[in-house]
Formats: sequence, C-alpha cells, structure tokens
Amino acid sequence: MIHVIAVVCFLMIIYAMIPYILSAWFSIGVKRKGKKEQGMALTFDDGPDPLYTPELLDLLKQQNIKATFFVVGERAAQYPELVARMHREGHLVGIHNYKHHCNWLMSPWKNERALEQAARIVEKIIGEKPEYYRPPWGMIHLFDFFLHRQFQMVLWSRMFRDWRSKGGSEKISRGLLKKAEGGDVILLHDCGVTWGANEDAPHYTIEGLRTALPEMKRRGIRFVRIDEMFSSRPAKQVRVQKEKNLIHGA
Repeated sequence: MIHVIAVVCFLMIIYAMIPYILSAWFSIGVKRKGKKEQGMALTFDDGPDPLYTPELLDLLKQQNIKATFFVVGERAAQYPELVARMHREGHLVGIHNYKHHCNWLMSPWKNERALEQAARIVEKIIGEKPEYYRPPWGMIHLFDFFLHRQFQMVLWSRMFRDWRSKGGSEKISRGLLKKAEGGDVILLHDCGVTWGANEDAPHYTIEGLRTALPEMKRRGIRFVRIDEMFSSRPAKQVRVQKEKNLIHGA
C-alpha cells in the first residue's frame, strides 16, 4: 500500500507540480509578464456575469481602455450578448475552459474536449477562434504543454486576491497604484460565482478600478490587450489590424 501511495505521489509530481512550478515561477510554456515598455494588461477571468460585466465594460469604455477577458465557455453560451459586446468594443476574448474545473483533476483528453467546446462557443459568437487560454487557477499539467498548441497559455504577474470581498475596493486600488508596473499582466475577475470566490467581490474590483485607472493614466501607464503585449509588432499596429478585421467582418 505504501508503494502504491508513493507511486501515485510521484506521478502527481510529474503530472502537476513540476509543470505548475515551471510555468508559474519560470514562465516556461506560458505568457506571464511583458517588458516594461510594452504597457500593462488588465485581464478578467470567470465571466461573463450579467450584473458585473456590463458595469465593467461601461467603465473600460469610459476610460478608453482595452482589456482581455478569459471567459468560461458555459457562461459565454448563457450570455452571448456580453461576449459579443466585449469583442465589439475592442477587447480581446480568450477562454478559461468550458467549466471552471481544475485541470489537475481532469484527464488530458477530457480537458482537450472542454477547451475545444469553449473555443467553438466563442468563435460562434464573435466570428473568430480564440487564440489565448488561461487555465483555471493557473493549474497546468504536463500534457497542457503538448496538447493545446492551438492556444497560447497566459498566466499573470500580479494579483490582488480580488475574488474575495475582504479588503474592499481599497485593496484593489492600493494594489494597482502601489505595486503594478509596466509589463505586468494583472489578474482580476468580473464574476464571483466560482468555488472560493465571494459573489459580490467583482463590485469591489470595479470600484477599485474606478478609483485607480484615472490616476494610472495620469502617470502615463498604457493599457494593452494580451495580443498587443506579446506581439512582435507595435501595439498600435495590432489594434488597427484587429479593428479592420472587425469592420470587414461586420
């Protein structure tokens, strides 16, 4: 019995822990942080949410900021008009799997089918297949490096535990103003219904952004989408091309 437990633990280390360390600590196989001059990327997970996502989109539009949304496939299917609005207003739409499940507890093939299902849903809504994928909780397993080459995996370089209400909006605004810097990929959430989150947490995220964004812009911080941050072309060129594609596809 002890030998069986030892073998299982060894396999889990190979399957889950080592890939997690390689990706989260050393950025191997993932996009996690850009260069300082590339701007800052605001990213939002777990949505869309019928209450908080429209409010967030209103704020981003008011501030003329483009962001990246990693949507959950089943929620995208439930609220397609919100995903369409993200795309229409110039934001990048990536996927966060079909359900918000831990990759470590799914077989590689089940995870592959879930990703393809989420990608088909998003493609049907916005007319183009998503290229960027963020694993729920950033938990990457060994096969993620080999089976999902059609997606670029994205983690983050800065987070403020905004999925919890504790600390309120000040936690978010203070973190953004004091800790965030150029090149950061900021992890935030526009939905609070996933395991471990508080349902009202996105309210404080949005209010924190409402306070911080004008000051960050005043300081000269430039906000970009993930594809702009990690493209070899200047961000302006990437955005102009995306806008042309959107116009021609309209």
